Amino acid sequence: MTKLTSIAIFIAGIFASAHAISAEPIEVIKAVKVTEPEKVELGKMLFFEPRLSKSGYISCNSCHNLATGGVDALPTSVGHNWQQGPINSPTVLNANYMLAQFWDGRASDLQAQAAGPIENPKEMGYSHALATQTIASMPAYRAHFAKVYGDENVTIDRLTDAISTFEKTLVTPNSPFDQYLLGKQDAISVDAKAGYQLFKSKGCVSCHNGPAVGGTMYMKMGLIKPFHTNNPAKGRIAVTGKEADKFVFKVPTLRNIELTYPYFHDGSVWTLEEAVNTMADIQLGQKLSDKENLEMVAFLVSLTGDQPQITLPILPPSNKNTPRPVPFSHDPMSSKPVSDELLK
Repeated sequence: MTKLTSIAIFIAGIFASAHAISAEPIEVIKAVKVTEPEKVELGKMLFFEPRLSKSGYISCNSCHNLATGGVDALPTSVGHNWQQGPINSPTVLNANYMLAQFWDGRASDLQAQAAGPIENPKEMGYSHALATQTIASMPAYRAHFAKVYGDENVTIDRLTDAISTFEKTLVTPNSPFDQYLLGKQDAISVDAKAGYQLFKSKGCVSCHNGPAVGGTMYMKMGLIKPFHTNNPAKGRIAVTGKEADKFVFKVPTLRNIELTYPYFHDGSVWTLEEAVNTMADIQLGQKLSDKENLEMVAFLVSLTGDQPQITLPILPPSNKNTPRPVPFSHDPMSSKPVSDELLK
């Protein structure tokens, strides 16, 4: 074989491999290249900043815990004054790949999403004016804003821009399945390979596709059979007002799905095995065998990638100009207000 022939075969192999990857409904997630490190650092500080909440207790990380797959592992989140949120907290990991944010897609991007919880009375319970006043009261924060934006002015647009810039770095590359797509055949188990074939042949990929294995479209929950839940969320109808959008939700990502329990918008299912069987039933009208369920779960577990390695930020101290937090006023185990003595 001539050297020229060898090179031709090698190049053909590269093109064949690239074509095989591009032909797959799931795309490889790549590591993020940070181009604005100072803005990312400021955004990280604000992501972990509990003083963006009225109580001084709740931060973005409270509901999107980076130690637990970007979720809080609760059916629905606990917000200001122990209020139970109306819906399951979606993962922040790989969220930049979503077509929109929140289950109903009411926020167009991560920056718009970051603004919502701060002033939601059931979440962080604050206001944008007080949040920016709180941050601006601390000289160290003002110095960070000046370094990133050119002056010390703290606005809600800049605050949410910084948070969303940090969140865009929270991707999870190098999963066993990504390695498999890139040609490493032994990166996933025989069961996972069979599970992926089932995932495609059963039709799961019609909704769960792309780099995040979801998040590219909206779909009705209970397409073939009704999904029974006591959760009050009605989906996209809250945004569009259209009856056809009732119980239509953004398709969630399946990346790191083994870490992001409990499942569904109401957080009613705690195991992947049950989640897989439920979705096969109500969305596809199919009943999986125990073997098929095992294989499908093995595939889903292979979607867990490298988790973001985060060094916790050291936050600036409050001072006499910093608005004081308002502690929760009720014991979560009782309907009676906590006495004033306990709050002193």
